This record gives sequence, structure tokens and C-alpha cells, in this order.
Amino acid sequence: MSGDSDAGAGAGAGLSVGGFALRVVLVAAGLAALGYGVDGLLTMPRATRPSNATAWLIGGIVVHDALLVPGTMLVGFALSRLVRAPYRAVVQGALIVSGAVALMSLPLWRGYGGSVDNPSVNPLPYGRNLAIVLGAVWAGAALLMISRAVRVRRTGRRGDSADG
Repeated sequence: MSGDSDAGAGAGAGLSVGGFALRVVLVAAGLAALGYGVDGLLTMPRATRPSNATAWLIGGIVVHDALLVPGTMLVGFALSRLVRAPYRAVVQGALIVSGAVALMSLPLWRGYGGSVDNPSVNPLPYGRNLAIVLGAVWAGAALLMISRAVRVRRTGRRGDSADG
């Protein structure tokens, strides 16, 4: 009995010494990488064009706060109303992965950086490849939702709990 209470107290007490040390090392590495990037931005202005970087940074913050956050909130609200609990987390995960993949590959599937004179710069059909990746993501999500539906049907419970 006392072993159970000890385990519960240790889990809620916070980070272990090793966990704290790992966080300190990771924060230090992140700050060092950030400092290296800022140094490169400011010491090589011909290559980095700090005014363009500043415009992109401010634009990214504005787009994030004005479009991305409200859009994510609306989608989350719609999902909470339209998708049952056992499947909601799967749909949310598939949406997050789909959005991240599409956004990160945007320059490729939009053809930015390509050149008519040099077709080897962007040689692949990136739009088609994005569709294939998104199809795989949603096929995996569908399989997971089907397996959850089968499990709910076998156990006889409704499956409306959030842990699904």
C-alpha cells in the first residue's frame, strides 16, 4: 500500500534531477542556435537581408494571430460538434499532420524557386506527391477509426468518453 502512495507522490512532485538537467541542456542548445542565427542575420546583411527577414517575421506573427489561431478555433469547435469522441482525436491528428505537411511543402507544390531554364531545380510533381502523402495520412486515420468502431462494437460500450 505504501509503495502506491510513494509512486503517486513522486510523479506529482516535479522533475527529477536528470529531467531538470536535460531541460537546461536543451534550453541552452536552443538559445545557442538562436544566437547563431541572429548573429548570421546581422553580420551577413547582403546574404540575409535583415529587412526582408523582419518583414517575414512580422508578417508571420500577424498571419498566425489573425488567421491561423481563429481558424483552428473554428475547426476545433466544429469538430467538437460534428465528430464523436472516439474519433475526434484521430481526425484532429490527421488535420494537424495534413496542415503541417501542406504548409511545409507549399514552396514546392506552388513551384516557387523553380526555373524554366533549369528544370532540375524542382524536378518532381510535388502537387501529386502531396496528394499521395495526404491520402496516406487520411487512409491511416480511417483505418484507426474503423478499428475503434470495431472495438466499440465488440465491447458493447458506446465510446463517448474522451479517452476513446
